[in-house]
Amino acid sequence: MSPIISISALTKTYASGRQALKGVNLEIERGEIFALLGPNGAGKTTLISIACGIVTPTAGRVVADGHDIVRDYRAARSKIGLVPQELTTDAFETVWATASFSRGLFGRAPNPAYIEKIVRDLSLWDKRNDKIMTLSGGMKRRVMIAKALSHEPKILFLDEPTAGVDVELRQEMWGLVRSLRDTGVTIILTTHYIQEAEEMADRIGVISKGELILAEGKAELMRKLGKKRLTLQLQHSLTTIPGELARYHLELAASGSELIYTYDTQDERTGITSLLKDLYLAGIPFKDLWTSQSSLEEIFVSLVRER
Repeated sequence: MSPIISISALTKTYASGRQALKGVNLEIERGEIFALLGPNGAGKTTLISIACGIVTPTAGRVVADGHDIVRDYRAARSKIGLVPQELTTDAFETVWATASFSRGLFGRAPNPAYIEKIVRDLSLWDKRNDKIMTLSGGMKRRVMIAKALSHEPKILFLDEPTAGVDVELRQEMWGLVRSLRDTGVTIILTTHYIQEAEEMADRIGVISKGELILAEGKAELMRKLGKKRLTLQLQHSLTTIPGELARYHLELAASGSELIYTYDTQDERTGITSLLKDLYLAGIPFKDLWTSQSSLEEIFVSLVRER
């Protein structure tokens, strides 16, 4: 099956000379949730803006569901819904009018039953006749999603969908995104919240300084780049690590009562057996031990720092 979005050698240089994107290549499969991570200024919003036909690329190509976003703009854009980071909508319109009008902008025939469905799905039914200006920030965010879904797109871009949203509403939004994916909508989201990507995404891309560093399945990314830690709780605290253990690059923690050994899960030999033997020979007894996997946040920070 061909990808629903294909991005090839995408480059964007602004008039100021700043190069926001540098030859980005990316394919997004139908029905997946793809999270794009990156620090401020990495190029996330520029990439989404080009894919949605808002910004013109300097070079490269974006194809959305078989339609070139530049040469066949109207057909490509009809496949795409966009929820921008900024809350931009007519403050004096009602929720119902906003969603209905947005559908008409894409040339779709009126369909009150469908508008009712998305308004209900977004828990906006009780607010359908309220003006946007009277709504909370979280409710306004839901209205933006209703607008983006009003013309029944196959692809939904969410730029920082939970920015400024409290924890409870963030959890609700995650559930909403999953339910949209279950109906066949492909979701591409940018986020600053690593937990958000870890919780929801099928695949994760990391962008830094305009370059796509990687795009991997979440589980594969954790397997390939994740480190494991062995923590040993010592019977007697240490002030320094003996020289004969230097090759293990151990860390002292918890005021010297714990030793931490970091190892690569991809290596055939983890070194744990020889470490335990050398601890015994050094006369360092321990009373407990456990392992932990590095988090997606640690992997992300490490990747960006390397660049």
